[in-house]
This record gives sequence, C-alpha cells and structure tokens, in this order.
Amino acid sequence: MLERERIIEIVAAVCAVLIMLAAMYWIGVTYSDANASVLDAEGGEMLVGAIVGFIFLMTAMGVGLAYTLNDPEDGLETDEAETDAKNTV
Repeated sequence: MLERERIIEIVAAVCAVLIMLAAMYWIGVTYSDANASVLDAEGGEMLVGAIVGFIFLMTAMGVGLAYTLNDPEDGLETDEAETDAKNTV
C-alpha cells in the first residue's frame, strides 16, 4: 500500500496534467480552422502561454507540497541541523 504522502503527490500531479490537457484541448478547438488541422497565430501564443502556466503551476504545487508534507520529526527545521550544515561548509 502506498503512503498517504505519496498518494497526495500522485493526485496533485494527475490533476495538474488533466488541467493542462483540458487547456490544450480548449485552445485547439477554439483557435483552429474548420478542419481542426491548423492552429492560427493567436492559438499558438495561447498554447505557449498554457505551457508557461503549466510550468508555474507545477512549481507552485511542488513548493506547496514540500511545505505541506514536511514532517517535523525529520529534523529539517531544527537549529541543530542548520548549525551542522554551517560547520561542514
């Protein structure tokens, strides 16, 4: 069985990909010609914007999950860990 944190990460990633696919589909349907074979210039710009938005979305989700799923028992927030890191440098 998968851990709770892993399931949350999988669900978040799948939701983000589904949002991206839906945006790409909408752009393709809205900004293509009658044959749906060629995307016009405005649609191309929208597609690039959707890709950039997807990158920002995944970055924000990664940072959010890192803060949400961080366990205090890991010792990542303690002052001792910071002191040890400074002493090794």
